[in-house]
Amino acid sequence: MAAAAAPPPPPSAAPITLPDSNPSGQPLFTRIRLATAEDVPHIHKLIHQMAVFERLTDLFHATPADLSATLFPPNPPPPFTSFTVFLLELSSIPFLATANPHFPPLLNSVLLDLPIDDPERESFRSRANDVNIIGNDVIVGGFVLFFPNYSTFLAKPGFYIEDIFVRECYRRKGLGKMLLTAVAAQAAKMGYGRVEWVVLDWNVNAITFYEQMGAQILPEWRICRLSGEVLQAYAHVNL
Repeated sequence: MAAAAAPPPPPSAAPITLPDSNPSGQPLFTRIRLATAEDVPHIHKLIHQMAVFERLTDLFHATPADLSATLFPPNPPPPFTSFTVFLLELSSIPFLATANPHFPPLLNSVLLDLPIDDPERESFRSRANDVNIIGNDVIVGGFVLFFPNYSTFLAKPGFYIEDIFVRECYRRKGLGKMLLTAVAAQAAKMGYGRVEWVVLDWNVNAITFYEQMGAQILPEWRICRLSGEVLQAYAHVNL
């Protein structure tokens, strides 16, 4: 009787791959710079997206021409003495440092788990003429618009933030904090007494975010506003 065939050797244990405890991630490089008149088309689109998010499109009447005339008039005042816009730009390639006598651009980066899918990438490609990135791989991700106000209690000027907005696909990455920090840092640098803004009472995420940054929410204050036809009626009042 023939001998039985030897049993096959036991299978070798498959190598075990442990998750990387320190993943390299996907870097996203950021730049916050002073906006210029060339950025108005992007600013206009950002404001419209903000109006959609805040459910206030019925109040949105601004045109690019309006924004250009009011934000970037001929012979404009120096930055920070009137309406000022910081633009947030993003790139997969590091930015090169550029000089600006009024505000040297702020360069930073964040580490992402995965690349961001930006469906509006082409329409938000930066128009900056000083971008030193091969192929102009720079996308506008958000903005903040602010201007000086004054506190009689402190006897000091401050900044009032009219708008701060980050496009949807770039939220929850720390970019809004960068924009707000840039304004606060500029106020502190100039010796100003405070930075103020308002938040919609239903925007719980924003309220939590602002509180985490140290902002004090003042629920006892209410906004009073004269606008539209009501405001224009005062043009004919004789004092």
